[in-house]
Amino acid sequence: MERRLEKMAKELQSFDEASLMQLWEKYHDIVKHFEPTKKWETGVLVLGIIQTVHWKNQLFNLKWADSKKGRMHPQKIVPPGKKGLAGLSGLPEKKAKKSAKILDFKKKKHNPEQE
Repeated sequence: MERRLEKMAKELQSFDEASLMQLWEKYHDIVKHFEPTKKWETGVLVLGIIQTVHWKNQLFNLKWADSKKGRMHPQKIVPPGKKGLAGLSGLPEKKAKKSAKILDFKKKKHNPEQE
């Protein structure tokens, strides 16, 4: 499995990002309109590939710039105002949901008299 994945990754490295990005809108539309079909699943994977190559190139450029500037602590991947890696994806950002409250469940001491 690992060898197959590495072979696929080497193939992806040869893809031209500009050509891939011309297909982004087409596959984004396919993925946006869910259908329980193989065509939709393939569309998701193709869009993921396009996004992956785009993200890899952005990450490469950031790391390359850091190495040229001799930074000991490279800049963060996250652009200002963005959360997580979504800012590098090219997909529209979704509004953050309110965070959930974490309840602390404490183990009660067993009291046989209360039974």
